[in-house]
Amino acid sequence: MTDQPDTAGDATYRVTANELRQFVERIERLDAEKKDLADQRKDVFAEAKARGYDGPALTALIKLRAADPDKVSEFEALVEMYKQAMGMQ
Repeated sequence: MTDQPDTAGDATYRVTANELRQFVERIERLDAEKKDLADQRKDVFAEAKARGYDGPALTALIKLRAADPDKVSEFEALVEMYKQAMGMQ
């Protein structure tokens, strides 16, 4: 055994540390972008509310537009059936 450092291992560590740093920095940039987008989304909801639109109704509409139309139809039929059973119509 020698007292010399393992230069091959050190080089591997530096490359790995550099690669790790790059991943972390990319994730940090994405997190910053995500925050910016969330802030923009919040601003759009505030603008819509100022114009008289209901936030929860907009959120529901956005979810409906993203959902599978067949599943939405099935869900709506179930809700109607449940409302009738509860005497709500």
